[in-house]
Amino acid sequence: MPDLSARDTAVRELMDDPECDLGKLRSTYAQFRAVNRAVSGWRRVYVRRLRPLLSAHSSTTLLDVGFGGGDVPRALAGWARRDGLRLDVTAIDPDDRAYAFATAAPDAGVAFRRASSAELVAAGERFDVVTSNHLLHHLDEAGLAALLADSAALARRLVVHNDIERSRLAYSAYAVATRPLARRSFLHVDGLLSIRRSYRRDELAARVPAGWRVERQRPYRLLLVREAA
Repeated sequence: MPDLSARDTAVRELMDDPECDLGKLRSTYAQFRAVNRAVSGWRRVYVRRLRPLLSAHSSTTLLDVGFGGGDVPRALAGWARRDGLRLDVTAIDPDDRAYAFATAAPDAGVAFRRASSAELVAAGERFDVVTSNHLLHHLDEAGLAALLADSAALARRLVVHNDIERSRLAYSAYAVATRPLARRSFLHVDGLLSIRRSYRRDELAARVPAGWRVERQRPYRLLLVREAA
Protein backbone atom coordinates (compact mmCIF):
# COMPACT_ATOMS: atom_id res chain seq x y z
CA MET A 1 0.00 0.00 0.00
CA PRO A 2 1.57 3.32 -1.05
CA ASP A 3 1.38 6.44 1.08
CA LEU A 4 -1.97 8.03 0.19
CA SER A 5 -1.79 10.89 2.66
CA ALA A 6 -1.03 13.31 -0.19
CA ARG A 7 -1.44 13.35 -3.98
CA ASP A 8 1.41 11.64 -5.80
CA THR A 9 1.80 13.92 -8.80
CA ALA A 10 5.17 12.40 -9.74
CA VAL A 11 3.66 9.17 -11.06
CA ARG A 12 2.58 9.01 -14.70
CA GLU A 13 0.00 6.66 -16.13
CA LEU A 14 1.28 4.20 -18.74
CA MET A 15 -1.39 5.10 -21.28
CA ASP A 16 -0.24 8.74 -21.24
CA ASP A 17 3.07 7.66 -22.79
CA PRO A 18 2.95 8.41 -26.55
CA GLU A 19 5.10 5.32 -27.12
CA CYS A 20 2.96 2.91 -25.10
CA ASP A 21 1.78 -0.45 -26.49
CA LEU A 22 -1.14 0.35 -28.82
CA GLY A 23 -2.72 -3.06 -28.39
CA LYS A 24 -2.88 -2.66 -24.64
CA LEU A 25 -4.09 0.91 -25.05
CA ARG A 26 -7.02 -0.19 -27.23
CA SER A 27 -7.86 -2.92 -24.72
CA THR A 28 -7.82 -0.30 -21.98
CA TYR A 29 -10.18 1.96 -23.92
CA ALA A 30 -12.51 -1.00 -24.50
CA GLN A 31 -12.54 -1.91 -20.80
CA PHE A 32 -13.39 1.63 -19.70
CA ARG A 33 -17.06 0.96 -20.43
CA ALA A 34 -17.39 -1.79 -17.82
CA VAL A 35 -15.34 0.06 -15.21
CA ASN A 36 -17.22 3.33 -15.67
CA ARG A 37 -20.57 1.55 -15.46
CA ALA A 38 -19.48 -0.07 -12.21
CA VAL A 39 -17.93 2.85 -10.36
CA SER A 40 -18.21 6.25 -12.08
CA GLY A 41 -21.85 6.93 -11.25
CA TRP A 42 -22.79 8.64 -14.49
CA ARG A 43 -26.28 7.12 -14.53
CA ARG A 44 -26.96 8.87 -11.21
CA VAL A 45 -25.50 12.14 -12.53
CA TYR A 46 -27.68 11.87 -15.63
CA VAL A 47 -30.89 11.19 -13.68
CA ARG A 48 -30.37 13.82 -10.98
CA ARG A 49 -28.56 16.62 -12.80
CA LEU A 50 -28.82 16.29 -16.56
CA ARG A 51 -32.24 14.83 -17.29
CA PRO A 52 -34.12 17.69 -15.56
CA LEU A 53 -32.50 20.09 -18.07
CA LEU A 54 -33.64 18.13 -21.13
CA SER A 55 -36.75 18.44 -23.28
CA ALA A 56 -38.49 16.35 -25.90
CA HIS A 57 -39.15 19.47 -27.99
CA SER A 58 -35.90 21.45 -28.02
CA SER A 59 -32.30 20.30 -28.10
CA THR A 60 -29.86 20.62 -25.23
CA THR A 61 -26.19 20.62 -26.20
CA LEU A 62 -23.53 18.84 -24.17
CA LEU A 63 -19.75 18.87 -24.51
CA ASP A 64 -17.69 16.03 -23.00
CA VAL A 65 -14.02 16.97 -22.54
CA GLY A 66 -11.32 14.29 -22.79
CA PHE A 67 -13.54 11.44 -23.92
CA GLY A 68 -10.87 8.68 -23.79
CA GLY A 69 -12.65 5.53 -24.98
CA GLY A 70 -15.85 7.45 -25.73
CA ASP A 71 -18.14 5.32 -23.54
CA VAL A 72 -19.39 8.10 -21.24
CA PRO A 73 -20.69 10.48 -23.95
CA ARG A 74 -22.24 7.49 -25.75
CA ALA A 75 -24.00 6.47 -22.52
CA LEU A 76 -25.36 9.98 -21.93
CA ALA A 77 -26.65 10.20 -25.49
CA GLY A 78 -28.22 6.74 -25.22
CA TRP A 79 -30.03 7.43 -21.94
CA ALA A 80 -31.52 10.64 -23.31
CA ARG A 81 -32.62 8.92 -26.50
CA ARG A 82 -34.36 6.14 -24.55
CA ASP A 83 -36.13 8.77 -22.45
CA GLY A 84 -37.39 10.50 -25.60
CA LEU A 85 -35.35 13.63 -24.85
CA ARG A 86 -33.21 15.65 -27.22
CA LEU A 87 -29.54 15.80 -26.28
CA ASP A 88 -26.89 16.71 -28.84
CA VAL A 89 -23.55 15.39 -27.59
CA THR A 90 -20.14 16.56 -28.78
CA ALA A 91 -17.04 14.87 -27.36
CA ILE A 92 -13.50 16.19 -27.69
CA ASP A 93 -10.04 14.77 -27.04
CA PRO A 94 -6.75 16.06 -28.49
CA ASP A 95 -5.18 12.56 -28.45
CA ASP A 96 -5.04 11.00 -31.93
CA ARG A 97 -5.18 7.51 -30.43
CA ALA A 98 -8.38 8.19 -28.50
CA TYR A 99 -9.97 9.78 -31.55
CA ALA A 100 -9.08 6.80 -33.75
CA PHE A 101 -10.54 4.35 -31.23
CA ALA A 102 -13.77 6.25 -30.63
CA THR A 103 -14.49 6.91 -34.30
CA ALA A 104 -13.85 3.30 -35.33
CA ALA A 105 -17.30 2.40 -33.96
CA PRO A 106 -20.68 3.88 -35.01
CA ASP A 107 -21.15 7.33 -33.51
CA ALA A 108 -24.32 6.42 -31.53
CA GLY A 109 -25.48 10.01 -31.54
CA VAL A 110 -22.12 11.52 -30.52
CA ALA A 111 -20.01 13.88 -32.61
CA PHE A 112 -16.39 13.01 -31.79
CA ARG A 113 -13.81 15.71 -32.50
CA ARG A 114 -10.03 15.82 -32.16
CA ALA A 115 -9.74 19.13 -30.31
CA SER A 116 -8.99 20.78 -26.98
CA SER A 117 -11.29 22.89 -24.85
CA ALA A 118 -9.04 25.90 -25.45
CA GLU A 119 -9.57 25.58 -29.21
CA LEU A 120 -13.34 25.61 -28.76
CA VAL A 121 -13.16 28.67 -26.53
CA ALA A 122 -11.03 30.45 -29.13
CA ALA A 123 -13.62 29.58 -31.78
CA GLY A 124 -16.41 31.07 -29.65
CA GLU A 125 -18.34 27.81 -29.27
CA ARG A 126 -20.90 27.39 -26.45
CA PHE A 127 -22.81 24.42 -25.02
CA ASP A 128 -25.55 24.09 -22.44
CA VAL A 129 -23.63 21.51 -20.40
CA VAL A 130 -19.95 20.60 -20.09
CA THR A 131 -18.80 17.31 -18.55
CA SER A 132 -15.64 15.27 -18.08
CA ASN A 133 -14.77 11.90 -16.57
CA HIS A 134 -11.46 11.05 -14.85
CA LEU A 135 -9.76 14.13 -16.26
CA LEU A 136 -9.00 16.30 -13.23
CA HIS A 137 -6.37 14.05 -11.68
CA HIS A 138 -4.32 14.08 -14.90
CA LEU A 139 -3.82 17.85 -14.73
CA ASP A 140 -1.20 19.97 -13.01
CA GLU A 141 -2.17 23.21 -11.26
CA ALA A 142 -2.01 25.28 -14.44
CA GLY A 143 -3.92 22.66 -16.42
CA LEU A 144 -6.69 22.50 -13.82
CA ALA A 145 -7.06 26.27 -13.79
CA ALA A 146 -7.18 26.34 -17.59
CA LEU A 147 -9.81 23.60 -17.74
CA LEU A 148 -12.06 25.38 -15.24
CA ALA A 149 -11.72 28.67 -17.09
CA ASP A 150 -12.51 26.97 -20.40
CA SER A 151 -15.46 25.12 -18.88
CA ALA A 152 -16.94 28.32 -17.47
CA ALA A 153 -16.57 30.01 -20.86
CA LEU A 154 -18.09 27.09 -22.78
CA ALA A 155 -21.07 26.20 -20.55
CA ARG A 156 -24.30 28.18 -20.53
CA ARG A 157 -26.01 26.22 -17.77
CA LEU A 158 -24.04 23.49 -16.00
CA VAL A 159 -20.57 21.96 -15.64
CA VAL A 160 -19.98 18.56 -14.01
CA HIS A 161 -16.44 17.19 -13.79
CA ASN A 162 -16.55 13.67 -12.33
CA ASP A 163 -13.41 12.14 -10.81
CA ILE A 164 -12.04 9.70 -8.24
CA GLU A 165 -11.61 10.56 -4.56
CA ARG A 166 -8.36 9.16 -3.19
CA SER A 167 -8.72 6.71 -0.29
CA ARG A 168 -7.07 3.57 1.06
CA LEU A 169 -10.29 1.58 0.71
CA ALA A 170 -10.75 2.63 -2.92
CA TYR A 171 -7.15 1.67 -3.68
CA SER A 172 -7.47 -1.76 -2.03
CA ALA A 173 -10.81 -2.57 -3.65
CA TYR A 174 -9.65 -1.54 -7.11
CA ALA A 175 -6.39 -3.47 -6.78
CA VAL A 176 -8.25 -6.70 -6.04
CA ALA A 177 -11.08 -6.23 -8.57
CA THR A 178 -8.85 -5.45 -11.56
CA ARG A 179 -5.88 -7.74 -10.90
CA PRO A 180 -7.08 -10.33 -13.51
CA LEU A 181 -6.82 -7.62 -16.18
CA ALA A 182 -3.25 -6.64 -15.37
CA ARG A 183 -1.62 -8.48 -18.29
CA ARG A 184 -4.12 -7.57 -21.00
CA SER A 185 -4.33 -3.80 -20.62
CA PHE A 186 -3.20 -0.78 -18.60
CA LEU A 187 -6.42 -0.74 -16.60
CA HIS A 188 -5.05 -2.28 -13.41
CA VAL A 189 -1.80 -0.35 -13.14
CA ASP A 190 -3.11 2.97 -14.44
CA GLY A 191 -6.20 2.83 -12.25
CA LEU A 192 -4.04 2.50 -9.16
CA LEU A 193 -1.82 5.36 -10.35
CA SER A 194 -4.96 7.44 -10.96
CA ILE A 195 -6.07 6.92 -7.37
CA ARG A 196 -2.65 8.01 -6.15
CA ARG A 197 -2.89 11.17 -8.29
CA SER A 198 -6.49 11.98 -7.38
CA TYR A 199 -7.78 14.56 -4.91
CA ARG A 200 -9.58 14.39 -1.62
CA ARG A 201 -12.54 16.68 -1.26
CA ASP A 202 -10.82 19.37 0.81
CA GLU A 203 -7.77 19.37 -1.49
CA LEU A 204 -9.85 19.97 -4.60
CA ALA A 205 -12.07 22.55 -2.91
CA ALA A 206 -8.96 24.55 -1.96
CA ARG A 207 -7.89 24.74 -5.63
CA VAL A 208 -11.07 25.91 -7.33
CA PRO A 209 -12.27 29.50 -7.73
CA ALA A 210 -15.51 31.00 -6.46
CA GLY A 211 -18.61 29.66 -8.18
CA TRP A 212 -17.46 26.03 -8.08
CA ARG A 213 -18.40 23.45 -5.45
CA VAL A 214 -17.06 19.98 -4.71
CA GLU A 215 -19.55 17.24 -3.83
CA ARG A 216 -19.05 13.63 -2.83
CA GLN A 217 -20.82 10.80 -4.61
CA ARG A 218 -20.48 7.14 -3.70
CA PRO A 219 -18.41 5.13 -4.28
CA TYR A 220 -15.27 7.25 -3.88
CA ARG A 221 -16.30 9.98 -6.30
CA LEU A 222 -15.92 13.74 -6.41
CA LEU A 223 -18.17 15.95 -8.53
CA LEU A 224 -16.83 19.41 -9.32
CA VAL A 225 -19.93 21.41 -10.22
CA ARG A 226 -20.63 24.88 -11.57
CA GLU A 227 -24.13 26.14 -12.30
CA ALA A 228 -24.92 29.26 -14.26
CA ALA A 229 -26.39 32.11 -12.23
